[in-house]
Amino acid sequence: MCIPNDSIVGSLVVWFARHGRPLPWREPGTSAWAILVCEVMSQQTPVVRVLPAWDEWMKRWPTPRDLAAASPAEVLLAWGRLGYPRRALRLQECATVVAQEYGNTLPRNREELLALPGIGPYTADAIIAFAYRKRSTVLDTNIRRVLARLHGEELPPPHMKKDEIARAEKIIPRDDEYAAQWNAAIMELGALVCSPRTPACESCPLRAQCRWFAAGKPRNAAPRRTQKFTGTHREARGKIMAILRSEHRAPEETPPLSRIIETQPHGMSESNAASGKNPTAHSNKAPINHKQVKTHTTTTTAHGIPYNELLTATALPESRFAPALRSLLQDGLAQRNGELYALPH
Repeated sequence: MCIPNDSIVGSLVVWFARHGRPLPWREPGTSAWAILVCEVMSQQTPVVRVLPAWDEWMKRWPTPRDLAAASPAEVLLAWGRLGYPRRALRLQECATVVAQEYGNTLPRNREELLALPGIGPYTADAIIAFAYRKRSTVLDTNIRRVLARLHGEELPPPHMKKDEIARAEKIIPRDDEYAAQWNAAIMELGALVCSPRTPACESCPLRAQCRWFAAGKPRNAAPRRTQKFTGTHREARGKIMAILRSEHRAPEETPPLSRIIETQPHGMSESNAASGKNPTAHSNKAPINHKQVKTHTTTTTAHGIPYNELLTATALPESRFAPALRSLLQDGLAQRNGELYALPH
């Protein structure tokens, strides 16, 4: 049974104009690149955590070419604790392609967007809608939940199906700008009102059209498995990344070489310690001044942390630490410099 969409779209767009959050990436004139950065950061990360990170990124890397020129270490440091740091490196890969092949501007064509590193169907459709103000079927978790409840279901199925996409496509206005407003409005409704566990149905502008509400809000969704974090492989990776980020900070904040040098014989540099050589042990050279060591992330510096120190700092059992570190190396999120481990250069 088809839901009449005129009243739904009109009611929701009016509601959004009054109650939508004044998020910076919604400002007129926001570039497609800025929208992409926002969308990538917002994947499984709350907006409140995205806001300061997005603001910093746009100041440092306002175009794809700017991010492409940064070192991976700079990118990972700026990503901080947003989680899933592979997103950051994929975003840099995407920036490189856009800078080199698309004149530093994201393409408008969906197929070309989907061909870029790290961009899937949702992200491509979001860029088309929110950056280029064109009609597209944007389906994130919030939108899927609102549409499911309008049709009488508590939650959408765990995996998106073709009939769900087709059903969503029917309700989207034909007009480009109106469609873009609808996509933003229904996403906001899912974030602010139609929440997963405690929806504020009394303040919902679509309550009169909501079949799930009319049915008494039945618990008719398939059981969901709650994702745990403590004790997971992802938690172990996060602990290691936190130490590597701390080790890579500027020497004025946290000298990255200090703990390593303290564990070596006097006068032995960290690179020579790995090879067993000690060319300064009998020389008259002055000891290393940590504040004079340049650690600009665009140049390769022999800094890092030994395996055992990294293991101790994470407080992880080695049975969890070793596979987590190995996976970070495989994903390009960490690198090994002799016997030391650090962020990639």
